[in-house]
Amino acid sequence: MAIFTFANTKGGAGKTTAVALLASGLARRGLKVEVIDADPQRWISRWVEALTEPFPNLKVQSFATHTNIKARMQAAAARADHVIVDLPGAASRCMAICVSASDHVIIPVQGCAMDAHGGAQVLELIAYLKEKADITVPHAVMLSRVNPLVSTRALNAVRTMLESRGVTLLDVSLVERAAFREMFDYAAPVDRLNPARVSNLVKAQTNAENFVDACLALTRPKNASASALCAA
Repeated sequence: MAIFTFANTKGGAGKTTAVALLASGLARRGLKVEVIDADPQRWISRWVEALTEPFPNLKVQSFATHTNIKARMQAAAARADHVIVDLPGAASRCMAICVSASDHVIIPVQGCAMDAHGGAQVLELIAYLKEKADITVPHAVMLSRVNPLVSTRALNAVRTMLESRGVTLLDVSLVERAAFREMFDYAAPVDRLNPARVSNLVKAQTNAENFVDACLALTRPKNASASALCAA
């Protein structure tokens, strides 16, 4: 079992899209998934509730706040194979609670200064937890909405630059694809979209599957799971 938290203090960084792809991808593989929606806009809750073909093994909890989210994470961790938290695009007490109780924090960042600043705030919180409370939070930056015209060589150069500055990057980036927008319009995960209506669908589906694999790779423990913090 793993608790994933998606965090960036700037809205529009791609958190909810990533949460939808991971949650539906895990559910499609037969795993029990519980999503905790801490965003007051309820984007991920609305999408799960509107699915034309719901996953029986995918549940979502809405209206999570700093007063109840730790208890909700604890309860969900006891029921599900994986728990995914979608945080609002703002710094908050809720973010600090979730980050400290997560097995892995994923920080979606687009290629813009505002996204980078929002991601940096999350990284600063993680460093603060380590310095002040000796809480180590495994984490990775995920490049999101990457232009498909960007070459592999150019993308690798960005990765190398970030890693040289001590930033851990998720092995898979999410490319800007029509399917990742259309899945919200059609209330369906990418594997159930109509290829006659959505361009480059196979490429989007492959990207989504690789993203799920990359997230699951993070759950291979190097040391004790941070889930114990949730029950503390």
